[in-house]
Order: sequence, then C-alpha cells, then structure tokens
Amino acid sequence: MPGRESVSPAKLERVEQLRQQLAAKPMVALIGIRGVPASALQSMRRSLRGQSRPIRVSPNSLILHALEAAQKELPSLEPLRAHVTDQTALMTCEGNPFTLYSELSKTRSPTPARGGELAPADIVVPAGTTSFKPGPIVGELQHAGFPAAIEKGKVVLKKDTLIVPKGQPISREVAGLLTRMEIFPLEVGLNLRAVVNRGTFYPPEVLAVDLDALRAELARSARRSLALALELGYATAETTPLLLGRAHRRALALAVEASYPTKETAASLFAKALRQAKAVSEITGH
Repeated sequence: MPGRESVSPAKLERVEQLRQQLAAKPMVALIGIRGVPASALQSMRRSLRGQSRPIRVSPNSLILHALEAAQKELPSLEPLRAHVTDQTALMTCEGNPFTLYSELSKTRSPTPARGGELAPADIVVPAGTTSFKPGPIVGELQHAGFPAAIEKGKVVLKKDTLIVPKGQPISREVAGLLTRMEIFPLEVGLNLRAVVNRGTFYPPEVLAVDLDALRAELARSARRSLALALELGYATAETTPLLLGRAHRRALALAVEASYPTKETAASLFAKALRQAKAVSEITGH
C-alpha cells in the first residue's frame, strides 16, 4: 500500500476491516450519500442493516486503500476505484444488483436547488400559467432566461424552455425562481454509483433499469409470441392445449355444417334442423 509507513495503526486496522468486508460477500456496492441529512442517513442505515445490507461510511482514502488491498485477490474490484468520489459509503451483501438499485432509488426524493449545484438532468420549465402575480417578477424571470409575459392579467411562460442543460451549474438566481415555482430539480437519497457482483462490474448507466416497465414489456412480448405461435400452428407446451381446443371447435363447426352426426354434434344438428324447418314453414305457410 503506497505510503503505508506513514499511516497510523488505527487507520491500518480500519483498512484491514474494510478489506475483510470486501472479501466477505459476493456483491460490493459504492453508494453516494451527498446531501443526505445525518438523521435520515442513520434511519436508512438501520433499515438496510435489518435487510442484511449494512453500509459503512469511511473516508475515501481508506476505501481506496481497502480496494487496492482486496483486488489482489479479487481483481474484479479494480473498476470501483474510479467511482470513489465525493461522499461515499460502502455496502457488501448478497442479492441482485438491479434489485438493489431499484430499492435504493426509492430512498430518493426531490429537493430544491440552492445554487451552485450541477444539473443532474436537463431542467426544462414547461409552458403555462404560473402562480405569480403581475409585477417585477416578470422582469426577474426574463432576466434569468424564462420566457415570461403577462396575458389576461396573469404571468405565463410562453413555451417549454431548457433553463439549465444537464451537467451545467444552476445559478442562485435560477435556483430561487425554480423553488418559487415548486420545481425541485435535485434529489436527496442514497445513490448507487457502481457494483461488482460475483466478478461482474455494473456501472450506474447499466443499473438504471425500470423493472416495472421491463416486466410489462416482457409480458406484452410473451402475449404476442403466444398469439403468433397460435396463428402459425406451432406446437409447444404452452400452445398445444390452445391449439387442440381451437382444432376441436373448428372440427365441431365443420361437422355441424356438413350435417355429420356424432355425440357432440347431435344437439346442434337437431337445433339446425328445427331452424330450417321453421324457415321452410314460414315460406310455405304450412
């Protein structure tokens, strides 16, 4: 470990504890905790600990040293080092990385910008009527780049407007106006940055999957595949009962149309004969 001789025994012990933690479970996750209030973080940690998913908050330097030591036996941990930035917590556990991402995403909630933060996504202000009363606010909005105007005694935004592109700083002026418009562009909560699970590295862009939408799409695809297989007459374990049922219904209809008597067609044939007799009777008057 670089500079090991200058590290205090207490820090060396903490690094060793982290290294052991990294090697103890198949899934290692780095979690961003920037902006999470201390009380909320403690509550989240208790909840996760109850799910056998404890998180450990340590200085980034110790996490980096622990990763460097652990990757001698677990080389797959190496990509995680690039994601040890800002305020970081470490989690080691078992499970599915995508499920973990979904669960941690539920801890996040919108929060107003104060100014100086980088926009996590394009901040677009929609067109429409605002809650502002006509007055100096129109000039403030226009100065900040909002397409404000007065129409029928109300302050309106004339078109959808990109106020801050993704990755650009949010000015204090824009942040204040967004807050007054109840537009909260930031999120506070646990942010899953990256995961290594059983030797496979998962960057954040891979983990950001809408599981509910994916399940719905899989269900739609299954229904379409089943319909196509039935249309083609392709026999599988799923389609065979349906194909047999359809074949039986068609055979029964053909037998009735051909007046072919069987146990299954007898009732339908009698009914058909009665209808035909009635029709003849109405035509002949007998």
